[in-house]
Amino acid sequence: MKQAKRSTVVMRQSILAAAASLCMASVAYAQSAEGAIFGSATAGATVSIVNMETGLRRQTTVEKSGAFNFGKLPPGRYQIVSGGKTREVTVNIGTGTEVKLDAEALERVDIVGSARRTTIDVSSVETNTVFSAKQVEALPVARAVNSVALLAPGVVAGDAGIGDGTLPSFNGASVAENGYFINGLDVTNIRNFTSYAQLPFDAIAQLQVKSGGYGAEFGRSLGGVINQVSKRGTNEWKVGGSLYMEPSALRSSGTDVRDKEADRPNAYYLFQSQNTRSSTNLNVYAGGPIIKDKLFIFGLVEGRSIKNDTYGTTQSTVTENTRPRGMVKVDFTPSDDHRFELTAIDTKSSVDYTDYKNSVNYSPSHDGVGAKSQLKGGGDVGILRYTGYMTDNLTVSALYGRVSDYLGVYSGARTGGAECPTVYEVGALVALGCWVEPFPGTPGRDPNAKPDRDLRVSSRFDIEYNLGSHTIRAGLDNVKFTSSQAGGSSYSGGQYWRYFVTPAAGGTVYGVALPGNTPYVRLRTSDQTSGEYDLTNNTAYVEDSWQASRNLLLYGGLRSESFDNHNSAGVSFIKATNLIAPRLGFAWNMAGDSSIKLYGNAGRYFIPVASNTNIRATRGESSTEAMYRYTGRDAKTGAPTGLTQIGSTVVNSDGRQPDPRTIAATNLNPMSQDEWILGIQKVVAKGWTAGVKGTYRVIQDGMDDFCGHYPMVNWAADNGKTNFDSHTLAPCLMVNPGKDVSVAMDLENNGTYTVVNIPAKYFNLAKYERKYSALELSLEKPFDGKWGVNMSYVWSKSKGTAEGYVQSTLNQEDAGLTQDFDFGSFTDGAYGYLPNDRRHVVKIYGNYALTDEFRAGLNASISSGRPYSCIGFVPNTVPDYDETWKSSPSSYYCRKSATEVALIPRGSAGRTPWSTQIDLQLSYTPKWASDKLTLQADVFNVFNSQTALELNETRDYDQATGITAPYRLNQNYLSPSRFQAPRYVRLTARYEF
Repeated sequence: MKQAKRSTVVMRQSILAAAASLCMASVAYAQSAEGAIFGSATAGATVSIVNMETGLRRQTTVEKSGAFNFGKLPPGRYQIVSGGKTREVTVNIGTGTEVKLDAEALERVDIVGSARRTTIDVSSVETNTVFSAKQVEALPVARAVNSVALLAPGVVAGDAGIGDGTLPSFNGASVAENGYFINGLDVTNIRNFTSYAQLPFDAIAQLQVKSGGYGAEFGRSLGGVINQVSKRGTNEWKVGGSLYMEPSALRSSGTDVRDKEADRPNAYYLFQSQNTRSSTNLNVYAGGPIIKDKLFIFGLVEGRSIKNDTYGTTQSTVTENTRPRGMVKVDFTPSDDHRFELTAIDTKSSVDYTDYKNSVNYSPSHDGVGAKSQLKGGGDVGILRYTGYMTDNLTVSALYGRVSDYLGVYSGARTGGAECPTVYEVGALVALGCWVEPFPGTPGRDPNAKPDRDLRVSSRFDIEYNLGSHTIRAGLDNVKFTSSQAGGSSYSGGQYWRYFVTPAAGGTVYGVALPGNTPYVRLRTSDQTSGEYDLTNNTAYVEDSWQASRNLLLYGGLRSESFDNHNSAGVSFIKATNLIAPRLGFAWNMAGDSSIKLYGNAGRYFIPVASNTNIRATRGESSTEAMYRYTGRDAKTGAPTGLTQIGSTVVNSDGRQPDPRTIAATNLNPMSQDEWILGIQKVVAKGWTAGVKGTYRVIQDGMDDFCGHYPMVNWAADNGKTNFDSHTLAPCLMVNPGKDVSVAMDLENNGTYTVVNIPAKYFNLAKYERKYSALELSLEKPFDGKWGVNMSYVWSKSKGTAEGYVQSTLNQEDAGLTQDFDFGSFTDGAYGYLPNDRRHVVKIYGNYALTDEFRAGLNASISSGRPYSCIGFVPNTVPDYDETWKSSPSSYYCRKSATEVALIPRGSAGRTPWSTQIDLQLSYTPKWASDKLTLQADVFNVFNSQTALELNETRDYDQATGITAPYRLNQNYLSPSRFQAPRYVRLTARYEF
């Protein structure tokens, strides 16, 4: 009896050790939502496995070589039996677990707590990081998949102005080049690649971070992959709950930055000291068998109460998010050979807004009676999956998935005042008149348009076959993505007025000289057409993991991608088929005892064209701009009266839908990247593993839009095409910058289009370049019941002419449609250090068991600063000035003084300071509660470091004074626009019955 009790205790401790281990390496055998068991045993012997949680059983005969393999297994605990030997292991998402049944028996604790092994996984050609729910709970990390991803080496936080402000950058890629998976389904939103469908965080069972070098099964990304599997029911009913609280009373204040402009002496450039935030999150879950060993269910409901109080110049706002969300997972195994899974996730959101007009500027309180509004959006996710174990060596799977996401729509006060024009005062963006600010979305929305929505419908089929020493996998993956977008005016009332005053010394506005201190006003108009836009992404892949010898694994894969994007009429305007992406890799067990591994891989990766390109490039858009002097202002709207125009109206686009033949170069190559990785791992002491890895990435075919017409006009003139009219062209053209462009042109202005090849020299565009190189050093000691730590240092360099699918400097998230290549002069000086270049990054995270009941956790990082630039308008000396002067400040021509301009290359103006973040955790699991209760406190940014992470990089004050000397300089240039998040505390209570 005593021996049995001791075994139970050891078993429980070993399971906890495995759960709290800090990272694991992936293997080539593993599929996206599953894992594998492989190993060696006596040739001809029978090996049986059983899932200790669900009763799933499988059996196979060992090959003549002594090898066996069980693929496509649901993550969980398994027992393996052969020849009287028994082992117990844990299978993780996207990984393989090795079991040697022909070796000496291991102690039970070393088998179940496999993370304690001092051997290295030699069956993998790559190194990934897998976190279980228990591992994440044991670390002071924010409850978000992006925050967990930041624990992995080579992953850094992107700029806050893109997406939801939490997106990660993987190995130099932009934050809009990642892939997100749930239970095998790609849930990335392809509109801009800056959002994705989310599981309630407590519903995540395991999370895998692929930072590069992944196999042919994965694609549609150039950065990394975040791969999640949800919790599921087992043969034991489990009911529990968790409570998370982040009280505003335990949150430090933000940092303010004074406005440096002389005409705004009492204003703030950044005002956030009065902002407050509090959140409460309550999760309740239950899971268990409906029919033992056959039918299981798991469900979780997450209740939320998130409140933010933000204060501005004349307005303050309270936002409250109280809508619950949840998920249900059903697993049906009618026999050991067939498994069905159904996952349903509710992603709907509803945020209540209360806007206040404050009696004084920068009021620290909400004044008067607030105006109520509500923002509703989100949708749902459905995943149906089948796995069939046809023979010992043949496994198939099929998946059908659907992701529906509605863009947020306001109701209530924020929809009022739509008839009033948008009006801003001189200087800071202080709203005037009767329009409602902020007014997101399309204020003048087309009333006949469908709701703004993104719909993904996916289907895939995979097959895995074990042929001797080869594990062959192949599959088809098809996606149809539809984005609906309402048109209308971008501005309330259809107009955007902004007041200005010339400098005391006078200034030139639209080529007209005006005296000093002259008031004038700018008018902008913008309208778009409505539509529904489709794209399809079809993929086929095949890969082979070949155990070429006992100590050498070779991997080869081939992936074929096809992309097709349509306008609202269903006409294709970008189509690429059979884009071949090869993947190669090896893993060499150098000593033959899994104590040292040399591995490497190389591959090509493609990313699809975003549906945002369908919308922006093919819909009809009208855009104008004009300047006026005025004599008065309307008392109700704040709009100017008594107008006298200055210069002429600039028509940026005339509203016609472009001919689809003119939207993209006919020789356009979708964006692709090549990657090479070489690494070595070695056991350096008992329980310690060290690693060195080198990574190199380079963009092969960058893609972006070009918005000038002068190359086609000049080419037509040089070739005697005197009837050519540039108005027959689309406003912008998708190209591979730096390469020759084949484009359809109506050369005779008679409706007949001819494809002509225009040499790259006519465009004067720099080549699209992005190169990333990195050296990674790592040292790991998995948790052994007492303590564990993971340490990494990454030296990296990211350089080129483009950040990627987004432009962080300008906070521009139009994937593939940045301003970087709109005109040739914008690429002058564009080659340099990119926004995600963090030369040095150190990460340390781990756990320490203070006693049997108390555990401490640490998550710390030290990072060198990011490069910044000096951005301004192009001078009137550039060759394409006639077309570029009307654009926003998007060039690297920097105003060094009121009379001097210089070309300062991208990223060479300086760097932000080094930043340090230290997060701590203290956890209490009392014995009196039978280890079922956990009380926990996490303190984030313990020392309340307030390092500036981003700066204002624009040197020009505005368009009117930033083109010709004397220039008005932006006095807020290099003012901080983002700091580290202030210190805050999270209190947690978890209990499982």
